[in-house]
Amino acid sequence: MDPVRAAILVSVALFFGILICLEIGFRIGRRDSAECASAYEGIGVIEATVVGLLGLLLAFSFAGGTSRLDARRQLVVQEANAIGTAYLRLDALPIDARPQMRRLFRDYLDARLRVYEELSDPQAAQKELTRAAELQNQIWSHAVVGSRNDSTQNAARLLLPAVNEMIDVTTARTVALYTHLPGLLFVLLATVALSTGLLAGYAMAKRGRRSLLHVVSYAAVIAVTVYVILDLEIARFGLIRLDEADQALLQLRESIR
Repeated sequence: MDPVRAAILVSVALFFGILICLEIGFRIGRRDSAECASAYEGIGVIEATVVGLLGLLLAFSFAGGTSRLDARRQLVVQEANAIGTAYLRLDALPIDARPQMRRLFRDYLDARLRVYEELSDPQAAQKELTRAAELQNQIWSHAVVGSRNDSTQNAARLLLPAVNEMIDVTTARTVALYTHLPGLLFVLLATVALSTGLLAGYAMAKRGRRSLLHVVSYAAVIAVTVYVILDLEIARFGLIRLDEADQALLQLRESIR
């Protein structure tokens, strides 16, 4: 399923789930208050604890998503810098080895750009990842051969470390791409959110009638917050994007034509 659609469905389901829990809690509270005048005594601590836990989980999830987004953005810039540095150091190779290496770099950068353009199609993205890995091997092999033919050894000292860094950052980006909020933590977050709805509905029964404004506002705020958390995890699909960071790679590609 499309990640954006999945995030919207989860948020909408949570919105209506909280509304249902609020209604259930309200009816249970009305029933208990009719049967026992002291039905609400001693529940304040429990309500405060559960609501506090929800706030903690929301803050932790939001902070984690923001941190992962920032890490992905920095890795894009880091990769652009690594590729650009390695490309400039191709001048350390013998003159006859430079044209082929520059062509490989252009093909490699195109493949890396297509990986993230094709993320909506996992098979196409994996194909481009494989293509980029093959080009990495070719670049490394040609760099090693070229450095052997360099009497000054400048290629070995300058180019090989830069190519190695360029390859290493791709691994970091791939790991970051598939690093998300743990599923168990999200299930806990949803469960606690529904539980707070149940407890809030129960407490609302004290006033004898529902407050539509508070009920809808509470459910909407929690659902929207959860959607933003999910959107942070799918930054290349939803409203939160990495387009500004990607410009670094696009500008680099334009400069090495």
